[in-house]
Formats: sequence, C-alpha cells, structure tokens
Amino acid sequence: MSIVMGPDTATDRDQKLISLVDRYQEPLLRMCCLYLRDRSLAEDAVQETFIKAYQALDSFRGESSEKTWLMRIAMHICCDINRTGWFRFMNREITPEMFVDQAAPPLEERDEELAAAVMKLPRRLREVILLYYYQGMNVNEIADALNLSHSSVSGRLKRGREKLKNMLEGRELDE
Repeated sequence: MSIVMGPDTATDRDQKLISLVDRYQEPLLRMCCLYLRDRSLAEDAVQETFIKAYQALDSFRGESSEKTWLMRIAMHICCDINRTGWFRFMNREITPEMFVDQAAPPLEERDEELAAAVMKLPRRLREVILLYYYQGMNVNEIADALNLSHSSVSGRLKRGREKLKNMLEGRELDE
C-alpha cells in the first residue's frame, strides 16, 4: 500500500507519518545500524529520516515505493554522518546481535561470519548488498534509492557477492 501525499490537514499528515513509522522504523534502524555500525548513531539517523520525510510528505508523488523513498533519505543521512570528521575516530564495532530482531532465533556461527564480512565490504558494495539481501529490495528499487543505473547496481551486487565469497573462503582479494 502506498500513500500518495497531497494537501492535507496537519492531523492527516501526522497520521501518515505514524503509519510510516509503524511500518518502516525497524527496517530503517536495521539498515542504518549495519551501515553506520553504531546503534545510537543509527537511531539518530532513523529519527532524522522521519523528520525529513515529514517535512517532505506533501511533495512525495508516489513515483517510488514508500520504502524506497525512506531508504533513499536514510542512506543520504548515513552518508552525511560518515563524512563527518569525528566519525572516523569513533569505535564503530558492532556485533550482529546488535541489529538482529530479538524474537528471531540466535544466529548460527556462519551467519555471524557472513554479517561481519558484509560490514567489511567497501561502502559502495556494502550498501547494495544490504538493500538487496537484508531489506529485500529489488535491483530497480535499489537503483532508484541510490540514484544509480540498473547496470551499476547489478555490477555492484556481482562484485559484492564475489568479494564476500572470497572473504568467506579466506582468499580476500583487494579491489
């Protein structure tokens, strides 16, 4: 279900925001946590995402899904956070347990190894892998969210998979 925004009352806008938060808060938090490797920064990024979404609610035309629109906002915010100077000096160690749904069964050792390998990928490869596998977005949605071409996303997915395979097999290759 997609919410196409138009001129509404403040109450309607508030209800639409509440609906977006209910549906997308957890996936956005998971994505930001993986991307930033810091839960408190991820929480800040998600909060900023919803603030920006609320401010732009009237201009959302429904040309993409709500999830794609929110992911695009969140990815831009995460990139902005990554660009700040002090961010490089922070301890960004995050364990897979920090972003796993508490109701989910515990991670197998291989799952933890895979999550750690994904977090070690270069940013350009990591973001497409996260959106594709962890958020279930298709190549077209990822291309839209990251302002990339379909072929760029496909290429990054392919390189990311190859790099992960090499990392997990112990033959990590430098790009």
